[in-house]
Amino acid sequence: MTTGTEARLERIGTDGSYVIVPMDHGITMGAVQGLKDIESTIDGVTRGGADAVLTQKGIAPRVHDNKNGKGYIVHLNGSTTIGPDEQDKRLTGTVEEAIRVGADAVSFHINVGSNYEPDQTSQLAEITAEADRFGIPVLAMAYARGPGVDSTDPESLGHAVRLAEEVGADLVKTGYSGDADSFQHVIESTRLPVVIAGGSRGTDRETLEMVRGATDAGGAGISMGRSIFQHEDPEAIATAVGGIVHDDLSVDEALTRSGLALEV
Repeated sequence: MTTGTEARLERIGTDGSYVIVPMDHGITMGAVQGLKDIESTIDGVTRGGADAVLTQKGIAPRVHDNKNGKGYIVHLNGSTTIGPDEQDKRLTGTVEEAIRVGADAVSFHINVGSNYEPDQTSQLAEITAEADRFGIPVLAMAYARGPGVDSTDPESLGHAVRLAEEVGADLVKTGYSGDADSFQHVIESTRLPVVIAGGSRGTDRETLEMVRGATDAGGAGISMGRSIFQHEDPEAIATAVGGIVHDDLSVDEALTRSGLALEV
């Protein structure tokens, strides 16, 4: 890892832990709740405790004035929910383009176990090589997804995160296996920092219990989109998640600090 890569990793995290809010869903799902006025959402989550936000390159002009000095990641592939196959993520940008729009890091999505895995693996390897030349960190979003693949199976998730390390990523995001004990296998499958995805929204307590379980297993934090940007109060839920990831709070402590209801 180059000095530049290490320096930029510090811009998207805090002391080796990460609260990242991806908002690239506009290309996937359209201008859903939380993304129409993306400026306000970015302002809220970064005031609340997010270390970095993530978008596609075209949204960069709407990011910088609203991210309160926090980090910025540009995502480099995508697909839509109305297209023929959402798992068929195609390139949407390059590392050089990301640098030109002010990114501190880039990210790339790979569905391990899908029919598109071979092409996505090759593309991820090319991106990590290009990023290394520029000293830009790569966040690999490595999911276990495909025919007959259990997206929460710790063995499959462990394989996905190991693939990310093998092809040169600096940080890896994957799904959560459901509990801390099983997720420990995923953490032990790589030396990369592992952050978890959020998926569709649950209750605040469900979201925070997932974050607490992942960190208890040794996870480095979260890269969580809809559970945060579609929340009625994105700043509050970002504060709660940040309290667990950065301050080792319990779920109840995080709910109390953020002002969210102590759900039972």
